[in-house]
Amino acid sequence: MRAAGELAAQAPASRARRGDTEVVVSGMSVFSAFGAGVGPLLEAALAGTPGFAPVERFDVGARRAKVAATAPGSPELVRELIRAVNEACDEASLPRASRAGCRLFLAIHGNPEVGADAFATSIAAACGFAGARAYTSACVAASTAVADAAALIAQGRAQHVVVAAGYLVDADQYALFDAGRALALDGRVRPFSSGRSGLLLGDAVGALVLEAAGGSAPLARLAGWGRSGDAYHVCKPRPDGEGLARAIADALHRGGVQPTDIGYINAHGSGTKQSDVAESAALRVSLGDAADKIPVSSTKSIHGQALEAGALLELILTIAALGAGRLPLNAGYLGPDEDCPLALVLEPAAADMDYALTLNVAFGGANTALLVGAP
Repeated sequence: MRAAGELAAQAPASRARRGDTEVVVSGMSVFSAFGAGVGPLLEAALAGTPGFAPVERFDVGARRAKVAATAPGSPELVRELIRAVNEACDEASLPRASRAGCRLFLAIHGNPEVGADAFATSIAAACGFAGARAYTSACVAASTAVADAAALIAQGRAQHVVVAAGYLVDADQYALFDAGRALALDGRVRPFSSGRSGLLLGDAVGALVLEAAGGSAPLARLAGWGRSGDAYHVCKPRPDGEGLARAIADALHRGGVQPTDIGYINAHGSGTKQSDVAESAALRVSLGDAADKIPVSSTKSIHGQALEAGALLELILTIAALGAGRLPLNAGYLGPDEDCPLALVLEPAAADMDYALTLNVAFGGANTALLVGAP
């Protein structure tokens, strides 16, 4: 493993790597266990109020775990995706008549009836887009889509790209995670805490409009992005965290930002024993001594793990927190874990943030880091 901080000590951002155009977020919409809208989700995250409740959407009588963060009623994925895309486009002043030259990047768990590509194409057609690209790469699907979209815009190859994502907790995935003993039996996700016992699933549908700066009034800047692969194990994280550290360093490098400029980190924080320790190590490697002071929380402790849609939900929530100048809580905390020495957000707090990071990792050793800045 490299010395702490070595990965972060790089030259200023290379325009050859990043591109000349500044990328901004001009519209966003979300649906979660707290219902439609960014407001209810942000309020819950700032108050540390989790959305976990007994599952009623399907029978969990034979399962070890019994709870998830699911929205009331019987939401339909297609309907919620179309609504989220249209709402985000409305906020970005991107009417249907202007979408013919735009593409939709959709992160989706997959559709066994028609396939992910066909499903993405159908959503794009329903919303008036020229075409679509599907992303199915587990928990980094949406963040990979955002990084791809940002690169196209930064390099002048697109003016707008809309990124959407959707996952509604279903019986099949619930059964798989439960059989794998990955779900927390105490009904709470406790990232970086002693006594943590696993993850819990949650609903997420969201959309976000990325565009070249100079058009609509931005909600935030997408200042940098980084990706890496470990190829360490099919499901276990690399213990020293260096793969994720490379993604973090790359995001900071693209943004021309130093670790001390970061005001908040929305960590992957799955609440599993091995993953949280590896992520803590990655933060030490990539940020050096700054890792002792930067506020960290995992909003999965509020809204759960939404698989392919989770990274977009967390990015939207991070942007909302940046705009509000307040820090989401790391809920479910029981006590310190000496292997996770982080500055966790355990009490409501205001913060004057210029930059925030949101991190995600996936099975197979895929890692992403997205750097957002105040507009």
